[in-house]
Amino acid sequence: MILFPSSSATVSALVLPSPLFVQIQQLKDGFGLALAVLFMFGFFWGVIKIWSGANAISKGDPDGKAGIVAGIIIAAAATIMAALFSIFGLQDAVITPRF
Repeated sequence: MILFPSSSATVSALVLPSPLFVQIQQLKDGFGLALAVLFMFGFFWGVIKIWSGANAISKGDPDGKAGIVAGIIIAAAATIMAALFSIFGLQDAVITPRF
């Protein structure tokens, strides 16, 4: 029940059915699992890009620096996005990756 401070009347709160909450939670858990797999794949891909960029630099290729920067951005994408969401006040929109 919700009590309004300006009057003594009470109003029953809108209560959604329990199965709807369960389905929403299952959907959120599914997105969290998919996000964790995506971040894990992106992290390993970023590390491989960093290694290939370092290897290219050691062979004298000037484009190796771009590969290292791209690898860092790919590997740190989850952290970069979390920081941007926090800066712009969108913490409630973040889904935590979980296994």
